[in-house]
Amino acid sequence: MTEQPGTDEVRPPVRVERDGVVATVVIDRPKALNALSPDVLRALAAAFDELAAEGDAVRGVLVVGEGGRAFVAGADIRSLATLTPEEGAESARLGHRVAAVIEAFPAPVIACVDGFALGGGLELAMACDMIYATDASAFGQPEVRLGLIPGFGGTVRLPRAVGLSFAKELIYTGRRIDAATAEAAGLVARRFPDREALLAGARATIDEVAQNAWTAVALAKRVLVEASGTPTATASDLEVAGFADAFRTDDMREGVAAFIEKREPRFSGR
Repeated sequence: MTEQPGTDEVRPPVRVERDGVVATVVIDRPKALNALSPDVLRALAAAFDELAAEGDAVRGVLVVGEGGRAFVAGADIRSLATLTPEEGAESARLGHRVAAVIEAFPAPVIACVDGFALGGGLELAMACDMIYATDASAFGQPEVRLGLIPGFGGTVRLPRAVGLSFAKELIYTGRRIDAATAEAAGLVARRFPDREALLAGARATIDEVAQNAWTAVALAKRVLVEASGTPTATASDLEVAGFADAFRTDDMREGVAAFIEKREPRFSGR
């Protein structure tokens, strides 16, 4: 989890690649195992803000770590070592801001994990809509081994992903789990033999999603994010509101008309 000096610092820590309606956000600090320094976090937030401004031109985002050893091996420990409690809180707020930007993004975001996803790396992955992983991946929240606790959302999202008891076990012990265990626990949605298959599988999912009404996908994501962890009555109200909002879109009218007329829909994203 520690940062090693090298050539990583002379190039932007995050880059965005485009292929049609799919964007790939690459965390590019391989010598530091893609550790989440404040600069990386700010760059991630800026990248998602810029992509969100493009509206339905972006139908999905893949988040990957450069180098093949780690998705993100954790927070940048060097940057945490000298922080005051107040500065620590501000660091946590920055991590939560990145997670919030990803959750608010109107299209699906897939964390493509190949290697370590530890600490802040797992927290970043859990902020995405789903986690796809290679067999070589490992997951964990090892903060207690440093005298810390998860600070970027791990105590919130990990119990939702794997259940409260297993989340407590992972957080209290700092234990790592492999991709097969993570998949069985519901943390990982799909598992692949290698990076090439991982990226191809994630792209295939985004391509499938892109065939649907962008407005409906965005509404479904909004309801899923806002309703998560709320009481059933509150969640039901959020779903009703989202269902009503769908009736305000041209895509809903087109989708229903296409079904009745037995033809393929021509969604406009409005």
